[in-house]
Amino acid sequence: MDRAILFDFNGVIVDDEPQHCDALIATLAEYGFRLSRDDYYRDYLGFDDRECFRFAFEGSRLRADDGVLDHAIERKATLYEKAIRQSMTLVPGSTDFIRDASRKGYRLAVVSGALRREIELVLSLAGLRDLFGVVIASEDVNACKPDPQGYERARETLELPCERCVIIEDSLPGLGAARRAGIRCAMVATSHSATDLRAADMVWQDLRGHTADELPWSA
Repeated sequence: MDRAILFDFNGVIVDDEPQHCDALIATLAEYGFRLSRDDYYRDYLGFDDRECFRFAFEGSRLRADDGVLDHAIERKATLYEKAIRQSMTLVPGSTDFIRDASRKGYRLAVVSGALRREIELVLSLAGLRDLFGVVIASEDVNACKPDPQGYERARETLELPCERCVIIEDSLPGLGAARRAGIRCAMVATSHSATDLRAADMVWQDLRGHTADELPWSA
């Protein structure tokens, strides 16, 4: 099939924002920076790790050279991976949706600001890794969402035009990236209310009971 679904990862496939939030809060605390859960969901959602730490450090006038950022990213990744191995929750319906789409011949990609090792870990634990032909992680781009670079790179790798692709997202920066990439976007209301996502082409509460055929294809 010459159609592709480009999945965001956190909040679309795996419900791991709580683990990311806790790992970020704990890591920033080691640098003397206090971050609340409300602040995380308001200000940090959609950032990759490097931008999260850069934003926090610059806001606190802390030194934020590449060495410090790399150390903070590694520390957070270690905490996140430990938490995921202890308890992992997938977005409701995501496994069935992905397996059904793969059986029907849709080409599948992940485009995420998460580290590649985090994406690989979750997809492997969920038994889904072999279904994704393309994975674009934070290491593969030099700008995070709402920059469209990740989605554009995935589409180019798949060698498909915009009208043969649909993005599934959960965050407003992700929606912005989809719009800038010129690709239709369905949203799941796992990180924002459905009302906040009304600018999307389609909004679902989660993926339960839905199939790829229902996505807002333009061709």
